[in-house]
Amino acid sequence: MTSEPIAAEVLAVIVALVDGEPCVLTLPDAPRLPAGPVLPGHRSLQTAVRSWVEEQTGLSVGYLEQLYTFADRDREGSGARTISVSYLGLVRGLSARSGRWRAWYSFFPWEDQRAGDTVLTGSVAPALRSWVRQARARRQRCAITFGLDGRPWQPDLALQRYEVLYEAGLVPESPDEWRQPVPVPGERMDGDHRRVLATGVARLRAKIQYRPVVFELLPAQFTLGQLQGCVEALAGQGVHTQNFRRLVEQQHLVEPTGGQAGTGGRPARLYRFRREVLQERQVAGTKLPTPRTR
Repeated sequence: MTSEPIAAEVLAVIVALVDGEPCVLTLPDAPRLPAGPVLPGHRSLQTAVRSWVEEQTGLSVGYLEQLYTFADRDREGSGARTISVSYLGLVRGLSARSGRWRAWYSFFPWEDQRAGDTVLTGSVAPALRSWVRQARARRQRCAITFGLDGRPWQPDLALQRYEVLYEAGLVPESPDEWRQPVPVPGERMDGDHRRVLATGVARLRAKIQYRPVVFELLPAQFTLGQLQGCVEALAGQGVHTQNFRRLVEQQHLVEPTGGQAGTGGRPARLYRFRREVLQERQVAGTKLPTPRTR
């Protein structure tokens, strides 16, 4: 049995809100996520992640959690095998000196359902039709994954949707022998970094269902409108305002600061996350109410 050289690296999906939109940190001159090999001087994998992110982008990362390990052969197209341990990081500041913040919906435009599903129905669904004709199981899989044929849209299936499009040859990262002449909209990334990013999108969308991780992205004081806008931007779908505010109140997530924010009209009250929420971090999160009907 021939031995195969294997390299190990860490890879970071760093997310922030920029003008109310979720963005991911990439290298300044390439559509790649910050990444680098695990070196002898790194005390831990988290140390390696923080070190490479700061060296490549100038950003110091706060919140960080392990995301997934990718170990497929030839992930970069070089013939080598690299095991990548990915991490999800959330930051409030945008002080990346040499990195670039890019809207994650530029990579996955079909994931943004807030203004309707024009990309989904106008580009993605028609492109999948010829692929699903080849097998009934594919049609059912696409219906469940993309919310077609009367099925509900499930925000946390972002990774599964990307993988379907990959298998159908509808993204530029698909193998040459599968690739369709007209891919669906969305910027490509180097190697399998868009798949890694889709994993981060799915994880974050799932976490806002049961943990108030949005406080890692918001300023210390915020309006309820900003809180709702943050959740909607991450989920890619609108929520009913009254239901949302009722849930926030029932879960005792926030408390008023006594301040107000100018909104161009009637001043809005400012809130902060309750101290107990910040300390425990494991309580029930901002569960999404039933989304608006498409």
